[in-house]
Amino acid sequence: MSLFEKWNEKMSTEDRAKLEEIWNDYLPKERDIYNEMLESKNNVIKGSIKDLATKYEMDFVDFVGFIDGANTSLVNEVELEELNEESEVSLEFDFEKLYYNMLDAQANWLYDLEAWNDILTVEKRKEIKKEYNKTRTVVKEDKIGRNDSCPCGSGKKYKKCCMNK
Repeated sequence: MSLFEKWNEKMSTEDRAKLEEIWNDYLPKERDIYNEMLESKNNVIKGSIKDLATKYEMDFVDFVGFIDGANTSLVNEVELEELNEESEVSLEFDFEKLYYNMLDAQANWLYDLEAWNDILTVEKRKEIKKEYNKTRTVVKEDKIGRNDSCPCGSGKKYKKCCMNK
């Protein structure tokens, strides 16, 4: 079984207490990885799964889970199914995509990190937040009134044309 399959199996537990315990252990480590990366202004994490997991005090499965969560924020996504302990990875982050994805995940413990101040300007973060908010807005289409001209172009009122079809 691949590390990615083990991660998915671990996260699919139906025991809510166990899942909460997993997240309580994982999330501070995730925050620390991002914080270190942002503070160093280095958008690349490079090495073997084994070495990186050891460096960040995670087990191999959890580190693959980190990559899974970060994958859409990378310049080049990683084939997760192929990863094993000896796999060499080069995780190059696109900071703007990362910030956007943190907003999307509603991960305030990540997008509120102070280290963002040195990476993206306040204006840029507001712009990304505005762009994110646009994707969350539902726009209703205008309704056609029965006495409006029919949109089919017949020149008749809607009630005498397409409304009856």
